[in-house]
Amino acid sequence: MRAIAAALESLSAFLNRIALAGAMLAVVVMTLSAAYQVIARYLFFSPPIWTEELARYAMVWAGLLGASAAFRAHTDPVLFPARLHLAGAAGLAWALARYAGVMLFVVPILYYSFMGPNYNPLRSYIMRSFDRDAELLGVSMFYFAVAIPVAFTLIVIHMLADLAGRLSHYPDLAESEDTS
Repeated sequence: MRAIAAALESLSAFLNRIALAGAMLAVVVMTLSAAYQVIARYLFFSPPIWTEELARYAMVWAGLLGASAAFRAHTDPVLFPARLHLAGAAGLAWALARYAGVMLFVVPILYYSFMGPNYNPLRSYIMRSFDRDAELLGVSMFYFAVAIPVAFTLIVIHMLADLAGRLSHYPDLAESEDTS
């Protein structure tokens, strides 16, 4: 169990670094496009029409990638923050309850991202986004829509890594590993 936990933690940490870099890049893109919009509007009296849309989609990417990183760091909003760091059986029970709630939210989002009505993947959210273009940018909405399943997949990976880590330190499981 400890080897699985270590591998999942390593994967989670690696993906988190990529997500944080992506979130920072998205914040930079959002800031630069908004700044360009302001400069063009008030200095040149000719604002481009695409900057607001680019800033909006960059904000979506930054928010979703940042949310996955916050989930991993346990800095996301939770109902009982003191329970996040409980150890032993009580900590495991609270973690399982938290993760059950997370999965109740995440599973339908991921399912409908990849599967459409009548189990048709061609009618899924992602596939329908291929056919639509961003109104002012002229690129496929796929590049913006894919932020949702990416972020929620990252959250599931972070959740599995944390759960495996908790289980690998749980006394009953550690004892059963040592005897086998």
